[in-house]
Amino acid sequence: MGAAAGPAPVISGTGISAIGRRTGIPAADLTVQACAAAIADAGLTPADIDGVVTLGDTPAAEAAALLGIADPGHFGPAFGPQGLLTPVVQAAEAVVAGRCRHVLVYRTVQMIGGTAQAPKEGAEVPAALSDVGYLLAAHAYSAANWLALHCRRHMELYGTTKEHLGWVAINARRNAARNPLAVYRDPITMDDYLNARPVSTPFGLLDCDVPVDGSIALVISVAGHRRDAPHGAVTIEATGGSPGTGGWFSRADYPQMAATDAAAEMWSKTALTPADVDLAELYDGFSYLTLAWLEALGFCGLGEAGPFVEGGKRIAPDGELPLNTYGGQLSAGRMHGYWVLHEACQQLRGCAGPTALAKRPEVAVVSAGGGPIAGCVLLSC
Repeated sequence: MGAAAGPAPVISGTGISAIGRRTGIPAADLTVQACAAAIADAGLTPADIDGVVTLGDTPAAEAAALLGIADPGHFGPAFGPQGLLTPVVQAAEAVVAGRCRHVLVYRTVQMIGGTAQAPKEGAEVPAALSDVGYLLAAHAYSAANWLALHCRRHMELYGTTKEHLGWVAINARRNAARNPLAVYRDPITMDDYLNARPVSTPFGLLDCDVPVDGSIALVISVAGHRRDAPHGAVTIEATGGSPGTGGWFSRADYPQMAATDAAAEMWSKTALTPADVDLAELYDGFSYLTLAWLEALGFCGLGEAGPFVEGGKRIAPDGELPLNTYGGQLSAGRMHGYWVLHEACQQLRGCAGPTALAKRPEVAVVSAGGGPIAGCVLLSC
């Protein structure tokens, strides 16, 4: 974790529930499936868990009661500078500070929509989201509209093409074919991609993530638990977040986003560099976000992400930077940055099963979010 007070914490257990579209399974049941699996995977029992953190889904107190976790001592706030990955960072900080030994972190979703609503009168609006009202006033009601503006500007500045976006989607589907939990596994061609239903220019349907029902859980433990973790553990080397400067469209370096700030903070906390990374599990709520993260994290120069992914070879499982090896949110399902984290841990621990790379990676980077709030995590085995 960079400038930490103690040894870097580890992710000692992972769990994933049933995943599907409109499964009808209650959120609490999905949560228990994933959390129970993660605790067991870490070689622990509910009695060992002394912290619970989540991202505003099944309440932490409810999950603790269902799992038989007695009086967990740490319930972190749901959202912060690391965006979707804030609970992971809060759990790691609690472990490093000695407040907890084993923290359960989970994210549970149920086919949630993607349309924004104006805040209620008098409601406090985070500074990073203060310009959303202007977007809504212009009838831009979805993040698809907002990020399409970023993408179009990137295209104008750097010559990024629709086909470049297509290689992100095609790679995701190719990898999803190896993942039995992925929602969409049938292969797609560039023609399929280019002819998909338009959503918000330049995005089509295959540029957008797939809403699902599901839950993913992790156990973040003290470093010393590594030797007792039955399936190995993953070290949290460094994390990064962003203050939300500039909001959605007022950054001086537009169309860059919070990913730039989050990546810079993460790299500032470690001696590792992009050249050390063997695996990238990057947020793809929309295809363009993956390109933005590739540039922000330094895998290519500004404006070079399109050519970087062109042809799909460099980002394939046997390429120089395997990308979203489980299918990503574009094909496996939208789990808000937690499936990318789960997959990275499985690959690093040698537990990825059908999606495992031929050569087990040693260092992986995970990212989540886009626009004004984003987070990233650097992991090693």
